[in-house]
Amino acid sequence: MTENKKMGNLSTPVHSLAALPSVDRLLGVPAIATLGQTHGQSIVVRAIRQILDERRQRFQSASLYAEDLSQERLVQDVEQTLGRLLQPSLRPVINLSGTVLHTNLGRALLPERAVEAVVNAMRHPVNLEYALEAGHRGDRDDLIRERICALTGAEDATVVNNNAAAVFLMLNTLAFRRQVVVSRGELVEIGGSFRIPDIMSRAGARLREVGTTNRTHRHDYERAIHERTGMLMKVHCSNYEIQGFTHEVPLAELAALGAQYDIPATVDLGSGTLINMQSYGLPAEPTVQENIRQGARVVTFSGDKLLGGPQSGILVGDRESIQAIKKNPLKRMLRVDKLTLAALDAVLSLYEQPEHLAEQLTTLRLFTRPIEEIKAQARRWQEAFQQWVGPEFEVQAQPMYSQIGSGALPVEALPSYGLCCVYQGSGRTSRAVIQLEEALRRLPTPVVGRIQQQNLYLDFRCLSAADEEKLRLNFYHKQ
Repeated sequence: MTENKKMGNLSTPVHSLAALPSVDRLLGVPAIATLGQTHGQSIVVRAIRQILDERRQRFQSASLYAEDLSQERLVQDVEQTLGRLLQPSLRPVINLSGTVLHTNLGRALLPERAVEAVVNAMRHPVNLEYALEAGHRGDRDDLIRERICALTGAEDATVVNNNAAAVFLMLNTLAFRRQVVVSRGELVEIGGSFRIPDIMSRAGARLREVGTTNRTHRHDYERAIHERTGMLMKVHCSNYEIQGFTHEVPLAELAALGAQYDIPATVDLGSGTLINMQSYGLPAEPTVQENIRQGARVVTFSGDKLLGGPQSGILVGDRESIQAIKKNPLKRMLRVDKLTLAALDAVLSLYEQPEHLAEQLTTLRLFTRPIEEIKAQARRWQEAFQQWVGPEFEVQAQPMYSQIGSGALPVEALPSYGLCCVYQGSGRTSRAVIQLEEALRRLPTPVVGRIQQQNLYLDFRCLSAADEEKLRLNFYHKQ
């Protein structure tokens, strides 16, 4: 008799855990034994134990049936569990969300020069902290200091693991147990509950907010200054905008006030850019160079947003301030590794060739993609998506707007094009759209879109040629 026949009716509830096969018994099943020879017995045993644990839980809830213990079903579940265990946790996805610098999808995509630099640094010993010319221990910041200073006009520079760390380190070094004066309209919060007041408190600085939400004047800062004032700080509000009856003190004026009282004026620029974005047809954004020229003693900004590089926080400014920051014991805790430095150095080198920047810097290329190119791409895929989603949805090719980034100019929109999946069925629209969005995320290469106004939108701005090949494989898999 076959295994299934021995168990009788496959829909019969299992009344005893004695029917559950042992790990050794399953390892003896030819199909599972082959898996052990291919992938190693240890991970196959782990997969089997997960399956058996799941069966025991179902037995406790009286939802375990004979069919769940059939050899065919058990082999199938072991294969699926093993596939999940062998799959990397960090996986490529296809970004059709319409957000170019998507925080949850890894922000900036590295250009090929940076990817090659990272691979090279992984494969070989490198001069991370070794001065080749002098033949002794070096400083890892030396690898990028010259490029950053040349590009920004700053006297000195250092790098930590993200901009939040950069802000924290600046405050802890230059204003520990001292007062930091900030406009009330600049007390921002960004993703992950990063709030300027909280960071100041943790860094040991004392916040003194001045002005009002929409208007702050020079005299507001000046009235707040006393003998324990350690910093006048500006925070660039890159993730929201106040319009209407507003006023803020220009950095040059604040820097002059700071110089009058021998107090450093600093700027948390947030996203940070080294180019005039308007020259590329993009929304205006203050550059690092402008902030240095206007007198900021220290400017902090991100490496993985508008700069288009790896996750990092960059601090630039006068030599005295940066050297003090580098001597802070916390700097070692927040420093970056060789892979980040390799990628950052390669990205910065692209800025030294501005004539080719829009072609070579992936982030800028995505920002400036011609709308006709995106439109043609969306229409080319319209029929394939229609076949994939089935008759319950109508897939429409239509104009839409992309977002630069959730933490970088989120209110600014870029004209784009893509597909809109409109529900045509008789059930609940919201549930059907959610199920479609989930189905796209469960594909071999997950597809991430966005739900808006009870429709699923797929923005094609970020779809590369490599992504198109992954889409083809996704649809082949579905069939």
